[in-house]
Parts: sequence; structure tokens; C-alpha cells
Amino acid sequence: MSLADSDRELIEDELGRALTQAEATLFENLWSEHCAYRSSRPLLSAFESEGDQVVVGPGDDAAVVALDDSTYITMGIESHNHPSYVDPFDGAATGVGGIVRDTLSMGAYPIALTDSLYFGDFDREHSRYLFEGVVEGISHYGNCIGVPTVGGSVDFHPDYEGNPLVNVACVGLLDADRLVTAEAQEPGNKLVLVGNGTGRDGLGGASFASEDLSEDAETEDRPAVQVGDPYTEKLLIEANEVLVEEGLVESARDLGAAGLGGASSELVAKGGLGAHIELERVHQREPNMNALEILLAESQERMCYEVREENVDRVREVAERFDLGCSVIGEVTDGDYVCTFDGEEVVAVDAEYLGEGAPMNDLPHEEPTVPETDLPEADLPEAFEAVVGSPTTASKRWVYRQYDHEVGNRTSVRPGDDAALVAVREAGQGLALSAGSDPLWTECAPFDGARAVALENATNIAAKGATPLAAVDCLNGGNPEKPDVYGGFKGIVDGLAEMCADLSVPVVGGNVSLYNDSPSGPIPPTPTLMMVGTKEGYEAPPMHAAPEGDLLLVGDRTLSAGDEFRLGGSEYLARIGGSDAFPELPTNPAEFVGTLADVADADHVAAVHDVSHGGLAVALAEMVHADAGLSVELPENGGIKPRAEQTGLLFHEQPGRALVQTTDPDAVREAFEGVAPVEHIGSGTRDGALDLAVSWTDLRYDADDVADLRRVIDREMT
Repeated sequence: MSLADSDRELIEDELGRALTQAEATLFENLWSEHCAYRSSRPLLSAFESEGDQVVVGPGDDAAVVALDDSTYITMGIESHNHPSYVDPFDGAATGVGGIVRDTLSMGAYPIALTDSLYFGDFDREHSRYLFEGVVEGISHYGNCIGVPTVGGSVDFHPDYEGNPLVNVACVGLLDADRLVTAEAQEPGNKLVLVGNGTGRDGLGGASFASEDLSEDAETEDRPAVQVGDPYTEKLLIEANEVLVEEGLVESARDLGAAGLGGASSELVAKGGLGAHIELERVHQREPNMNALEILLAESQERMCYEVREENVDRVREVAERFDLGCSVIGEVTDGDYVCTFDGEEVVAVDAEYLGEGAPMNDLPHEEPTVPETDLPEADLPEAFEAVVGSPTTASKRWVYRQYDHEVGNRTSVRPGDDAALVAVREAGQGLALSAGSDPLWTECAPFDGARAVALENATNIAAKGATPLAAVDCLNGGNPEKPDVYGGFKGIVDGLAEMCADLSVPVVGGNVSLYNDSPSGPIPPTPTLMMVGTKEGYEAPPMHAAPEGDLLLVGDRTLSAGDEFRLGGSEYLARIGGSDAFPELPTNPAEFVGTLADVADADHVAAVHDVSHGGLAVALAEMVHADAGLSVELPENGGIKPRAEQTGLLFHEQPGRALVQTTDPDAVREAFEGVAPVEHIGSGTRDGALDLAVSWTDLRYDADDVADLRRVIDREMT
């Protein structure tokens, strides 16, 4: 990829001269879709990002949200999609490293990671190869740096075969007086590079992420993938902690996309300032590097700090203590962004123009069509086993057992539940985290599917008794120059923004990844959301059933009012075939989520579980275990008899539903009166089996049978 002729002409008219090679490559990367958001920024104003709890919103390395007057958290998310296709281990590992350094640059200490992963059909060997490498890369890096991976999601869909998605989010913790931003403060302050030596890896990574993957990407694009060193990252984490604690950092930015050129120019541009950088001063790990390589390499485990001159020696001492390289590479100025190499000026441009001057794209879009209704007749036991045993809805234990999710001694609710719960003892609060999307939903109905993604993440948090606080998003799409693809992308942006606003959840930051397109076609529009919520204390109701207590289904209007089933976007149709419109969403989502959070914390509640992917069939299967089963009888839907309709009771995926097991069902009904319907559908048992009666069919699966259905990933990957 090279700088477009139209961009070159625009820039040279602005500068009044020809570009140097270094400038052209720097503009190519910083004006790429990956950095400048040229096709997506016009849409992002739909998001509401303000709130009393928001300290730092979009635009910095990570967002900052207040838990109380003195305790803040950071939230960030990023994609490493193209690199993870070319090199799944290093591509995913360096995605973890990058989002952790975004956390460090705000003065925070990383306390939790989530990963949302999307691959092609699980039956394909190449998909499993990518899956295995990505999980290994995430686990290796996260385990080595001592940051727990506490949650996330894994989806398999044939349209990710040529372009998997790896979306990683990080939460950090800091005191209010430790906050650092990426806004340069004062001319005369020094720019100090701390961390790994600069090599030639990752050259052109930002521009590589801004183009479709080719058939030979796994070989030709290998030099654009960074190589991570988690042991150096761990040292950098601890060194950063000392630097921030001692007040030695005026501003900071991690070196990610476009390397030193990206980090240093963005740092000074945000402060309305400039810089003078001497590239030969950068500590290097490869010989004979030229100016362009030093400026643009995306070597990992590096931070750029703005430091007062009188503090430089102490920063060097801290770096040496942790065996990290340290270079004073230049200083902040009130002029242009200037880089020299061996006395020769190779870059001299206005930093703000470099970072913000890219023209936005005005692209045509086509509205997605609504699928026709074509529901198959299906054998109920066969359908149940196909959906519960689908790799997408099956147990992800093979994944999260490779992650150290307890390091740091904060994880209260572990992976595999609706949401993780992390203890923030500094504020006396539990922090619930939920992350993921559903490509079947957003493929079927981009706008409503994205609304459902936001509601489902909020429901996951409420199921742990927590109230949603804030969210960050990773908006993944195909080639935006295709009107149908851009129409779907616009739909997920608007849908996510609308539901988050309805829930009063500010979207405080995020990432956009476009051009996720390959010879096999574009990915489904995929709006990964990482949402956090808070509650008093660190305990939460489990998702697993208790041997006693009534089982209530909350929020299902198809049972209470005989509403029409809509199976669009369901795992059932993905497995059995057919098509349908997407289900309607509740009109009062905030009331539902708030009430569920209150009910979940009641003493009479034994278990709470979100009903979403795979519908009621999967939710019930996930609740049973060796020590407790469920006896369930589903009533007919408004007297409708056809089997396709009755099958829909188990498999439709209407958002905004939950299963609540309680010893006081009247209290639950009273709490949800006027908010959502409540139906008694069964009770807990001591036999560890799922007994299920649906109109004309009785099903029975003991805990071992259910576990065997849900073990499909373990069987194939071990």
C-alpha cells in the first residue's frame, strides 16, 4: 500500500513542496483507515460518550471512568484482526500487549482482560489452526504479564474463514491523582523512549490493517506483523508504575500503530504543540536501520513519555532498574513536528495536520433487506442436540482454562458465567465485565442486531446484580467502499448507539476495524462491546441451578402474550436452515436491566442466567450440573399448534430475557410488574438432569449427556 495520489496532491498543496519519503510513508500510515477512521468517523457522532462518571472520553489511549471520587478505572479495546490471520500467535499476543500499554499510558495498572474471537466454520482445519494459535498467543502473553483474562466470547461463522477477528479489551485501575493523559504539556519538556529496542518488525502495520487480505497474505504480509515479548512488557508495567507513582510523567503514549511516528506526533498534536526528534538517538536492536524504519517500525513493548528535564535522570534510573532501554530522543516544541536523522531533516510538518488533516470519506450505502420467513420442520431432539452442541454455543472451557484468570487475587466470578466479577476493594465495589457480539444477529439485522448486542451485554451484567456503568466498542466491518457492506456497518453503529443511549450507558471509547474482507468475502458487521457495571461487594448469584427453587422465565413475550415467534439470527436456523426476521426488542430495556439487577441481589434468588445465544434450549442446558437439575414444562404459545412454532419456544433468541430461580416467585413477579412478563416454567431437582416437556415431546438429558453435547470444542482441540 502507498499514499494515494489524491492524498499526496492535497498534502503537497498544503505544505507547498514535495514530500520526503519519510513524510509520505508517515502520512500513508496516519491517514490510513486504521488510524484516521476516514470512513467511520462521520458515523461515530451517534454515540453518547458523556456522563457524570466519565473523566476521559474518546480520543485518548484509553477512557477513564470514576467509581468514586478517588478511584478510577480505565477502559480500552482494540482489534488485531489482520495480524492474527497472518500469524495467529504473534498477532493475538501483540494485540494483548498493545491494549495493556494503552492502559499504562493513562497511569493505570491493568487488572483484567477480555477477548472476543471470531473464526470461520469450526469444521474447517484452517479455522481450528487459527483458533488454536490465537488462544495460545493470548494465554501466553496474558499469563506472562500477570493480567487475568476474565471473560470474552468465541463465535464460529463461515464468513470469517478468510478474515478472523481478534478483539481484546483491558480494564485498569488508578487513583484520581495518578491520572496521565496523551496530551503534551509544555515546550522544553523531553521526549523519552522507554522499553524494548526498535527493530524492523511491524513495518507498515497501520496501512496493512487498512486493506483487504489477499490470498497470499500469510506469507507476503508477515513483515507487517509485530513480535511480542511479554517478559519485557511485564517489566514495563512495573517500571511505568514507579514512574507514575513518583510523578515523573507529564504525558504518555504507547507505541502502537505507526510506531514512534504515530505515538510522538499524536502526543504533541493533542497539546497543540510540536516536537524535535533525533531519530539516531532511538535505542535499536538491529543494525543499520534507516530513518524510515526507526520512525515507522511497530516493535512492541515501548512507551513514549514527556518528562521534565530535571526528572530525566531519575527516569533513566528506573528504566535501568527494570533492565529496560531508555533514550532521550528529543523535546516538545511550540513549532512543527520535526524529525532529523544524522543531522538531515526527514520530516517537518504540522503535527495537528498530520494527525487530524485526513479528509473524511462520503461513501454510499445500501439499506439491508429483511429476510423472508422460511421456517423448517425439525425433529425436536435432533434440533436440541444440534443447537446445544454447536461450537458457537458449546462450552468454551478449552479456551479459558488456558488463561490465568485468578492472578491478582481479584476475580470473584470466573470465565464461563454470564459476566465476570472483579473485586475493586479500593472502592468497596464489584466490577462486572461482559464482552462480545453475535454475528448471526447483526448479519440478519445490523441495526436491531447491534441493539440486541448492547442489551445482551447489559443483561449479563444485571444477572450478576450489577448496574451497567460504561462501555467501549470495537466496530468491525468489511470493505466500506462496497455500498451493501457500508450499509450494514452504518446499521451496527446506529443500533449500538441507540441501545446504549436507551440504557444510559456512555460509550467512552473504542476502535474501528474496516477492510476485513478477503477473497472469500466480507465478514458480517460485528460490533464487539465490552461493558462494565458496578455493585456493592464482590458476591453474585451463580448461573447454575440449585436443587430447590422455582424457575421463572422473565421477559419472554411469546409465552405471556402469544407474540409471534421470530427466529431470525438464531443458532437454530444456522444449524437447521431457513430464514426469518429478527425478533422485536423490548420497549423498556433500561427498566428491565435495572429490575433484573435488583432482583439478582435478593436473598431469595438462587440462580440467574441470561437467555440469548441458542435461546432457552442452551440457557437451560448451561444451568444443569451433577448436583442440580431442572424439571421444565413450556406452555403452548397462544394455542398455536404447528411444530415449527412450538419449536420456536426453545430456540428463538428474543433479547431481554433471563431465567431466575427463586424460593419466593411472588417477590420476583412483584418486582417485574409493569416491566416485563414473568412465567413459571419449572423447578430445581436433585437428580442432575434436564427434564423438558414441550407441547408434544418430552426430552430428558442427564448432566453427563448435556456435558457431552457441550464438549465439542474440547474433543476436537485436545
